[in-house]
Amino acid sequence: METFNFLLALLKAVPWSLALTISSFGIGALLAIPLCMMRISKRAGLRAIALSITVFIRSIPPIVWLFFIFFSFSEFVVQLNAFVAAMLGLGLITAANLAEIYRGALQAIPAGQREASHVLGLSFWDRASAIMVPQVFRYSLPACSTYAIGLLKDTAIASTIGVPEMAQVAYQISQQTFKGLEIYALAGGLYLVISFAMAWLSRSVDTGLRARIER
Repeated sequence: METFNFLLALLKAVPWSLALTISSFGIGALLAIPLCMMRISKRAGLRAIALSITVFIRSIPPIVWLFFIFFSFSEFVVQLNAFVAAMLGLGLITAANLAEIYRGALQAIPAGQREASHVLGLSFWDRASAIMVPQVFRYSLPACSTYAIGLLKDTAIASTIGVPEMAQVAYQISQQTFKGLEIYALAGGLYLVISFAMAWLSRSVDTGLRARIER
């Protein structure tokens, strides 16, 4: 009965973990687009700036970004709650990583397709919507899905600034009950179940896309 109560308490924190994962991934997915465009730009200056931004963001541990955003913004800019600070920090890191995934997906598109679209006289938007975007989505889906699963686990560091997600709740319960092994085993099981669900969804979407292409 006690274990069931622990599980219920952890389940109440699952929406926080999922909300942080989804919102951070969404922010990162959007910010990664202009960063990727800069990375593949014909202008060396833009490429250098984008590369510097990407390396800088990825070189600093996520927990440092969360602390920096949470405390510096609250002190010098505007008061941020823990969830928003964690969302911005993880979203920034996600953008740097997804930009590289997008870039790899763009480079995987056969050059002949781009050349053919130019010969046909398609506009930039037609090329993007009909040729580039669908293929970038398909090529980047496996890597993006893997990153999203990793991001779910990374949300645990948000507990360090007070976000009431699963790791934070597990820590609080373990401190109150001194049953850390049992509590963290339950939390690990929940992370595992959610990760498997995300992986299954990703494979289902990828299989569906491949089936449509092969028709």
